[in-house]
Amino acid sequence: MEWYIVLPLIFLALIILFALGIPIIFSFLIIDIVGVYLLWGGSSGLQQLPLNMFKSISLFSLLAIPMFLFMGEIMFRTGIGTQVFNALGKWMGKIPGRLSILAVGSGTLFAVLCGSSVATTSLLGSLLVPEMDKHRYNSAMTLGPITGSAGLAILIPPTALGVLMATLAGVPVGTFLVAIVVPGLILAVLFLTYIIVRCFLQPDLAPSYEVETYSIKEKITDFFKYIFPLGFIVFLVLGVIILGIATPTQSAVLGAAGTTVMAIAYRKFTWKLLWESLTGTARMTVMILMIMVGSTTFSQILSFTGVTQGLVQTVSTLDLTPIMLIILIQLVLIVLGCFLEPMSIMMMTLPVVMPIVSAMGIDPIWFCVIFLINMQMATMTPPFGMDLFAIKAAAPHYSMGQIYKAILPFIGLNLVLIVLIILFPSLATWLTGFMKA
Repeated sequence: MEWYIVLPLIFLALIILFALGIPIIFSFLIIDIVGVYLLWGGSSGLQQLPLNMFKSISLFSLLAIPMFLFMGEIMFRTGIGTQVFNALGKWMGKIPGRLSILAVGSGTLFAVLCGSSVATTSLLGSLLVPEMDKHRYNSAMTLGPITGSAGLAILIPPTALGVLMATLAGVPVGTFLVAIVVPGLILAVLFLTYIIVRCFLQPDLAPSYEVETYSIKEKITDFFKYIFPLGFIVFLVLGVIILGIATPTQSAVLGAAGTTVMAIAYRKFTWKLLWESLTGTARMTVMILMIMVGSTTFSQILSFTGVTQGLVQTVSTLDLTPIMLIILIQLVLIVLGCFLEPMSIMMMTLPVVMPIVSAMGIDPIWFCVIFLINMQMATMTPPFGMDLFAIKAAAPHYSMGQIYKAILPFIGLNLVLIVLIILFPSLATWLTGFMKA
């Protein structure tokens, strides 16, 4: 069967399985099992399938995923995130859009604590929405900054989704984690700039109010007690990679150990908390490893049927420039992001696009940075972005229409970041130049 017939049939089967309500992971496994049986020689292919599955997840680099997840579990179960939020708030005086700016600042700091945008949305929503409502903030300055900045958890390490993407795409995990730092910080600056400018032009969106004042001593004490330790965690996760002291997997273990020590130092650590953190980590790890299994076999089936080679040859005959190809792929990802969550999109598209990217001579690290920004955007793209439902749960008195309207400017700022990185590739590669072998 020709590849251009196989590819639509596979995606049609996936759409049918999704429509039947079958979980994404099991949908891919069903496709894999049927494909292996039909294309790899029946029962002999099924015998080979478990070996391929085991090989796809027996990678040392994947150990970083449960370690990053464990970091997030420890941080959120101990309540350290709330303490960081309160410490940051003490440094912000009476400024326009104070709570919206605090949302972005907290979202950036929480990105170091947890790689889950949904968890960050829920936490920021529960902390900030009541206060914003109290001071009559417009929904545009309430829902947008919280949901938009929560997505920074995907872009700023430690991020389990980033590790998963690098592994699926076949790029060095450490290099990729370092590459996404600068784009993540640029996006935070874009959010802050937008909020400040809009609140200056439309002060009624975020009315000023009297805030409690704190002494310099109290501010400095809380800074070194709650915020500064995060710098040490960042060093354990990223600094040791840049300096060539540790591999990404080793740095993830160091980060997990560092967060555990923090929990003990804050007297938040209990055996119950450890058990809950470990079980939570195990559940998420199993899900991600199943994704790896499904995606790897899916990629092998595409390659075996000639789909991968056929797509590469087809694209090469279209006479597209690399920039045109990048833009085309981003448009497809944006459309998919309206209906699917990031892991599903990655499973469906990375096995298809990465061979094309390599054949076109495009820097895979640079491309994956742009891809991950698009995945971050998918978490808040109407109508089915995960973070949109998370903020709805945290602020049930707002309608989905208000949420959609509030998030649109922040989706636009993500697009601005993608354009900036396409025009100035060094934004995604500059920091990696400081890495030592």
